[in-house]
Amino acid sequence: MKNLKIEFTPWPEERAKLYRSKGYWIDQPLTRILTTSTKSYPDSPAIICGERIFSYAELDRLSSNLASRLAEKGLGQGDTALVQLPNVAEFYMVFFALLKAGIAPLNALYSHRQYELNAFIKQIQPKLLIASRQHEVFSNDVFIHALDESGLNPEIILMLNHENNELALSEWLETPSDTSLNFFPTPADQVAFFQLSGGSTGTPKLIPRTHNDYDYSVRASAAICALTPDTRLLCAIPAPHNFMLSSPGALGVFHVGGCMVMAANPEPSNCFSIIQRHQVNMASLVPSAVIMWLQEAPQYLDQIQSLKLLQVGGASFPESLARQVPVILNCQLQQVFGMAEGLVNYTRLDDPDEQIFTTQGRPISPDDEIKIVDESGQEVAEGEVGMLATRGPYTFCGYYQSPEHNSQVFDQEGFYYSGDLVQRTADGNLHVAGRIKDQINRGGEKIASEEIEELILLHPDVIHTALVAIGDEQFGEKSCAFIVSRSTELKAITLRRHLMKLGIAQYKLPDQIRLIESLPLTAVGKVDKKQLRSILNTSKTS
Repeated sequence: MKNLKIEFTPWPEERAKLYRSKGYWIDQPLTRILTTSTKSYPDSPAIICGERIFSYAELDRLSSNLASRLAEKGLGQGDTALVQLPNVAEFYMVFFALLKAGIAPLNALYSHRQYELNAFIKQIQPKLLIASRQHEVFSNDVFIHALDESGLNPEIILMLNHENNELALSEWLETPSDTSLNFFPTPADQVAFFQLSGGSTGTPKLIPRTHNDYDYSVRASAAICALTPDTRLLCAIPAPHNFMLSSPGALGVFHVGGCMVMAANPEPSNCFSIIQRHQVNMASLVPSAVIMWLQEAPQYLDQIQSLKLLQVGGASFPESLARQVPVILNCQLQQVFGMAEGLVNYTRLDDPDEQIFTTQGRPISPDDEIKIVDESGQEVAEGEVGMLATRGPYTFCGYYQSPEHNSQVFDQEGFYYSGDLVQRTADGNLHVAGRIKDQINRGGEKIASEEIEELILLHPDVIHTALVAIGDEQFGEKSCAFIVSRSTELKAITLRRHLMKLGIAQYKLPDQIRLIESLPLTAVGKVDKKQLRSILNTSKTS
């Protein structure tokens, strides 16, 4: 049996001891979520995916089959996997299989393309790749051959919707190993899987999540959100998102023996039909999707009668929209403000309406420590806006193999500076006022300005560029690239084709591109993005 450990920054011993003594950390692997519910609710539906229904017993059996096949191939503790699957039942089967086998997965978004996937592979060097043949990157073998030539090709590649049985994920899920090899999760205080940051610089940093910290977040979230075995949660935003996975997400639902109901995306008419057919009573959405639902719902009110709770998170949610949710959708609203790095805040189900409409909630744990500080690091007066810093039983202590970046975002006391600007209300709830990160939040998908700027500069006609956020009613923010060009003939479509050729996710493409003679600079010689944003605002009003 392998017993290799994946590198990560552990919690200081004193804090780890405190979290155990208070029952936050129970030293059980995340697989206990499935094991416990399978014992209690073996025949209950765990996942509904189109016409397919999988019971807890089936989810447990299929994930164990895959875990045994991988163990037979020599994969286990210390190994990593890159997984890219759409919103289908197989996502959860694979997730539990890898946890059972002690293999730490990184779940890429289905919108990621060659550029992002290459970066992830370089960081974790996975022995296993699981993807979908229907994804444009894997519709042929060009990307796989390129990996092979670069020496980064994983040992095992499995594909959803593959015709060849040897490479078909379905075959590995349905057929157990010929041998009776044992397989084990990693220890509870070790890395269970990786999540992606919404960072502001370059390719997303990786967040190592341990069983102990994530399991506490799941258990506490399920309790705060009052989940029961009767909960039917719609999965319409990307399944790998921290919001959809654990806040309370799928793992919270599985923890209580409820049911996940899959939708390919949050498109209203399809989701409303699914809600009616399967009596979905809970949904989790980002604000841009809520706007679509609010616009369409009056035509489909008879289809969404079963919906009791709508969670909204992932991006700023205006109060004016928040107040429309109970009126138009006839369900309760719960606001969620969280991060893949850890800290999650919820408005509580019994909070006064005013708190629910105007704040993003308060932390899960009594031991979530919050500091709100000014630019000099001094705590601001209560009610004032400042930078959010936090540490706690499920907030990580360092990005994977990123010592330089970690030194910039953690202070000496171990507080993580998220880049968010917040203010705390008298009742202890947080209101998100903005952020200091150079990052664009486009409908819940985070875009690092620096990453896109570096790629734009690869075009031979571009001398200088800056990517800034534009306010947008539907997405919250969109992006505008200001370009200083060698050629007055440079067209927006040319730049978009350039970026698509590099293989970036489509949501990262600039929504607007503007040619400018020179970029304004601050007193210290940095690009003045405040001035660029004011140019955009001026042109809107002129």
